[in-house]
Formats: sequence, C-alpha cells, structure tokens
Amino acid sequence: MRKVLIAEDEAAIRDFVVINLKRGGYDVLEAENGEQALELYEACNGDVDVAVLDVMMPNVDGLQVCKALREKNSNIGIIMLTAKAQEMDKITGLMMGADDYMTKPFSPTELVARVDAIYRRVAMHTQKEVKPVDEIELGEFKLNLRSHSLTKNGKHVELTQVEFQIVELFFSKPGEALSRTDILNKVWGTDYYGEEKIVDVNIRRLRMKVEDEPSEPRHLMTIWGIGYKWQE
Repeated sequence: MRKVLIAEDEAAIRDFVVINLKRGGYDVLEAENGEQALELYEACNGDVDVAVLDVMMPNVDGLQVCKALREKNSNIGIIMLTAKAQEMDKITGLMMGADDYMTKPFSPTELVARVDAIYRRVAMHTQKEVKPVDEIELGEFKLNLRSHSLTKNGKHVELTQVEFQIVELFFSKPGEALSRTDILNKVWGTDYYGEEKIVDVNIRRLRMKVEDEPSEPRHLMTIWGIGYKWQE
C-alpha cells in the first residue's frame, strides 16, 4: 500500500493532513516531532514512499529530518511544509534533498495532488521497465537506466529520484536548450501546482554533484532567457 510519513507538531494541522491523505488512499504514519518521525521510519524498515515534513518542529526540525531521510534513501519523495515568512527554509530544504514544498495555509486538495505527483514519480523511478537503451554515455559521464545510477570518470554520483530524472532528460537531449517549463512538465508533471524556481534550485544542487567547479559549470549550462542545457 502507498505509505506516507507526516511529521507535524501542531496536532490540528497533523490531523487535518492525515484525514485527507487517508481519504486519498494512503497508509499514513503520524509523528508529532522530528525525532519520532525518524523512529517511525526505522521501525518500518524504510518502507515509506513520501514524507511530509513541517520545517519548524522542536529539537529535531524538518530540515534535519529531510537531510537524514535523504541520506538513508535517495528514492523517497519529500515535501516540506513552511510558513510564508520562511523563504530561506524553502531553498534550504530543497538543497538538502526535498522534492517540493508547500506554504501554509494550504488546501487539502492541493496537498493530496502534490503527494500524488511525488508518489507517481517515486513509483516510476523504482518500478518502470528497462528502456531499450540501458546506458547513455556523454563524455566522462555514464547514465545507467537499468540501475538508475550516474557515474563520473567511473565514480558513483549519488542522485535523488528527481535529480536522476533531470539528468535523464538532459542526456536524452544533449546540447538542446530546455526551458524551465519543459523541465517542470517532464519531471514534475503538467499538473504540478508549484513554482518554476524549484527547477533552479535542483539545477544548483545538481551542479554541486556533477561539476568540478559548480560556480563555473562546464556541463550544466544556463541559457539566459531560455533555461538550461547539457553541454559535453
């Protein structure tokens, strides 16, 4: 069954989220703080598809939980819940490995839609059939579509499921300029409700992993006024 972990210290909000996710067909694990969220994750042996984490929680906050979950599982989908004034927390969460964020207050319909979208990506990433071409090689990089892995000069590059899909998109269209909208629609889906800047943050995160000098990229290039392209 589709399983979601929700970590939110405000009981009213947590109950509201749990009810709507259960209505959406999810098996929900509830945590009232970050420490409990990590304990629940371990107790179920990591059998969680999506985690919904509030940023502001006492002791172990949502950002710490996000970082810990991402280190344990590159495939889990992660959504951060933030307040309107926490713009920096949104960026920090995405850089730590979150896939998406929602700003409070939010509607139950949008929440379930976001979880649905992330769950579909997780399911596609972990269960999709092998493509006719198992490996794409561009310069010092090799992208293996069977094992969902990337190597640079033979060394493994750790990617989240979103990062893998972005790299796969670029590798399928080397040298072609892709707009933020193109990337958003292909990776997050045409029904994604969020903002385009989530693409920029993921590009920043990817550059830190694939470039020798992230501030002076040689491969993941910005095309001003358009978007990005992969350059061999």
